[in-house]
Amino acid sequence: MITRRTTLQAALASAALASISPVLAAERLNQRVLLASRPKGMPTLENFRFDSVPVPGIGDGQVLLKTLYLSLDPYMRGRMNAGKSYADRWELGAAMGGGTVSRVEESNNPAYQAGDLVMSFSGWQSYEVSGGQGLTKLDPRITRPSYALGVLGMPGLTAYVGLLDIGQPKPGETVVLAAATGAVGSVVGQIAKLKGCRVVGIAGAQEKLDYAVDELGYDACISHRDPDMSTKLAAACPDGIDVYFENVGGSSWEAVMPLLNTFARIPVCGLIAHYNQTSLPEGPDRMSMLQSMILSRRIKMQGFIISDHTDRVGDFTRDMSTWLMQGKVKYREHMVDGLENAPEAFLGLFSGTNFGKLVVNVGS
Repeated sequence: MITRRTTLQAALASAALASISPVLAAERLNQRVLLASRPKGMPTLENFRFDSVPVPGIGDGQVLLKTLYLSLDPYMRGRMNAGKSYADRWELGAAMGGGTVSRVEESNNPAYQAGDLVMSFSGWQSYEVSGGQGLTKLDPRITRPSYALGVLGMPGLTAYVGLLDIGQPKPGETVVLAAATGAVGSVVGQIAKLKGCRVVGIAGAQEKLDYAVDELGYDACISHRDPDMSTKLAAACPDGIDVYFENVGGSSWEAVMPLLNTFARIPVCGLIAHYNQTSLPEGPDRMSMLQSMILSRRIKMQGFIISDHTDRVGDFTRDMSTWLMQGKVKYREHMVDGLENAPEAFLGLFSGTNFGKLVVNVGS
């Protein structure tokens, strides 16, 4: 899916370019999206700012990278905040960060040649000068380079490690996952099916529910927008829930919690329903109920950050490449055209606008 620039985004980008002097306009320019202000609750377009600066020359040991594809992911919301988290915050006035697939344009580093495609963390900009640290050459067998940001990258590895190492599904068990057609969820569900499990997804729009069942092979998929979600989820899980892959929270978690079986496992990689909260949610405090369930049902609930599991990259790459080649795992991208559309596309993550892994096509 390609999303063309909106009138607002096009106007913002044009205004940024118009501010560049005629002398600079003749130079090669690095288009950037900067963090203009820290969000309070849901981010808005006003939290972002466009600018353009000349592309610097490279020194000894350096390479010039041209961004081809930029990954947009929910974790970015936390790094826009001022407080501490598991990763460093992004500073005001600096380019937003993010994983990218980039092409080496110029090289003074013997490890890289012009034309090499690499995984990098160049962020929301069209060029970056790198000393080579943290770059990974793409496997030439990857025929669709943007997949290195999704099913063959961080989201795929998150699904693989969270489900197999923490969830530890067994044949015949019931696995439930929210954001069931997203970058992580769609991979979790398909791996669970490969392991012989009953898979029940939770998603939003009807087209996503249909896709989960008809294309991804789930046994059922329930809408979190349905006022009878809890009743329908219970009907879809007659034997309870053995593994719940948590990356949403909110109403999905509330519907899942009563259905958890003894010895259930809950890998937690995200809570997107709560990222924009500025206060505790209304309603009763269920913490004591959860603690009682964890004790009495001997439930394992474990959060994980995928950067702690780089030792699994080799196994993941081998298995996922094989599953893709054999057609056992399907993958869908939501491709947005143009860096100027990145802010609006990012905001759509919090309302479920994207359908599949959200990627920005920055340039060729």
